[in-house]
Amino acid sequence: METTFKNKVAIVTGGSSGIGKATALAFAKKGAKVAVVDWVENNETVNLIKEMGEEAIFIKCDVSKSTDVKAMVEKTITTFGRLDYAYNNAGIEGTSAPTQDCTEENWDKTIGINLKGIWLCMKYEIPEILKQGKGVIVNCSSVAGLVGFSGLPAYVASKHGVVGLTKTAALECSKLGIRVNAVCPGVIQTPMIDRLTGNSKEAVEQFTGLEPIGRFGLPEEIANAVIWMCSDEASFVTGLAMAVDGGFVAQ
Repeated sequence: METTFKNKVAIVTGGSSGIGKATALAFAKKGAKVAVVDWVENNETVNLIKEMGEEAIFIKCDVSKSTDVKAMVEKTITTFGRLDYAYNNAGIEGTSAPTQDCTEENWDKTIGINLKGIWLCMKYEIPEILKQGKGVIVNCSSVAGLVGFSGLPAYVASKHGVVGLTKTAALECSKLGIRVNAVCPGVIQTPMIDRLTGNSKEAVEQFTGLEPIGRFGLPEEIANAVIWMCSDEASFVTGLAMAVDGGFVAQ
């Protein structure tokens, strides 16, 4: 069954780079109109979508701020008239430090964007998707939402929180026509992993060594999982926290 999102509308947060950019492009390739959201002005993804002959807008938004998120959803509705899908992807890795050295500032910022941000997005997305009678929300967690990682206490806590929040929203929305799932990427070749490794050969080898497949994942591979979750092929799937990685979660 060929997936098509013609005449549908999707929001993708963190859509200017990495997994968000790949997912926004994937929605557009399937015919969806896309609201590309990020906290820094960047129209590259929108321009690429328009080059395909599809429709897209850029919305500047700090997902940790309720006024920004409310305005993001309102602009999407004003522009496209509806909302069918949301990929709540915006996130940061925060500052690396042991739990006892994690600063309150780092904790608040990381939790605010990674966890509060996803809650705020769903808070304003769900009522609009309900108007269509059905739709799908996919939240971006991480393999760090399923297992622990030394030196990233705020990030790991936030991503575990995303999994729990997703399952709760899935239960609440399941009989209302909205499916809610989470994707949990492994080590993916994105600007975030570049920052974590500093592009040092030793660090790259260390992270690559976590993946039995022997390489980093590609943003497009996560985008494919998100598109599947939003498609009718996944019509019986809700409350899932799906690991998309090379297998080290199972070790």
